[in-house]
Amino acid sequence: MELWQEMIRNSVSSVDHLVEKFSIERETAEKLDEFFQARINPYYLSLIRYPGDPIWLQCVPDIAELEDIDSQEDPLNEDDMSPVPNITHRYPDRALFLVTSQCGLYCRFCTRKRKVGDQSKISMRTLESAFQYLESHPEINDVILSGGDPLMLTDNMLEKIIFRLRQIKHIQIIRLGTKMPCVLPHRITPQLCEMLRKYHPIYVNTHFNHPWELTDESKRACAMLADAGIPVGNQCVLMKGVNDNADVMKDLMKGLLAMRVRPYYIYQADLTKGANHFRTPLKVGLEIMDKLRGHISGLAVPHFVVDAPGGGGKIPLLPDYVISRDDEKIVLRNFKYNIYEYPEINGDSNSNNADLFMRRKKIRRRTVNKKDKIRKINIPVLNNS
Repeated sequence: MELWQEMIRNSVSSVDHLVEKFSIERETAEKLDEFFQARINPYYLSLIRYPGDPIWLQCVPDIAELEDIDSQEDPLNEDDMSPVPNITHRYPDRALFLVTSQCGLYCRFCTRKRKVGDQSKISMRTLESAFQYLESHPEINDVILSGGDPLMLTDNMLEKIIFRLRQIKHIQIIRLGTKMPCVLPHRITPQLCEMLRKYHPIYVNTHFNHPWELTDESKRACAMLADAGIPVGNQCVLMKGVNDNADVMKDLMKGLLAMRVRPYYIYQADLTKGANHFRTPLKVGLEIMDKLRGHISGLAVPHFVVDAPGGGGKIPLLPDYVISRDDEKIVLRNFKYNIYEYPEINGDSNSNNADLFMRRKKIRRRTVNKKDKIRKINIPVLNNS
């Protein structure tokens, strides 16, 4: 048995554990266990610094989960977009392939808790119908292995799945959606990376939510993946009390980039049953993005998205950079809240746009200071005659 498997076996998972470790009343612990079981492996448990801290909130069951009974169990409508077991086909050219119900940590904000931990809901016995569906849909060129966490499978079992996918000629990209580099980095081994290297292009999307998760162990795990030629991206969820702060997000994104993990998404928390106490107003995410863009490297700035309820897919949201627009100009502001006018191009798209631009009347740039006082600077346009 490998170290990571031993740590899974030694996880906090029972009602007795919840009572002993976290002083949860037994009756409440029993109800929480029935709603969504706990799994906190020893590594991630060691990251908790004090009760109620950002690590604790993500993994320790809370009575607030039992007070949220009206939200949907499947807010993203994944089940209705599942043509065969194990497959969700929402976007035209890619498909989600659920290969296991197990995770190295059961996150309390999980949007798929209706299935995670239940082998009857995500079964390996139904993998064949999933392969047949992928084979019969040549428009699918990108497959994301998820679950559960695909790295809960042994190297041998995971390779069997990847090998089979590589026999389907129209599948170009294989992605692994795994939280293991964050919650149980010991799972990332030289043997795993050597196996994955054989099936490029392979991509990994992982899931760090807070700078405290960027440990030496996680850095080593991500370095092994990167050194094996596997690009690693990060998807985090915006959560109240965890990372709903621009400085925290800034540290997280810069820290990820330093360990060769590209920030990919910040998700607005889904409308998931038992998890709405994590949700923040949308304006919080927009304010965070406003304090990232221009203040840290563009490489470290993710997309802020809402995964639309009902299966609408990811919708990106941005702060308001466009102040106004008409046929002649667009008024924009930058990250310092300075205001600029950019001349619009009118006429046929085949016109000489450069000539049109250079012959426009002078551009007026307005700079706004923090007290909203405006000074106007007239910049003459170069004469191109």
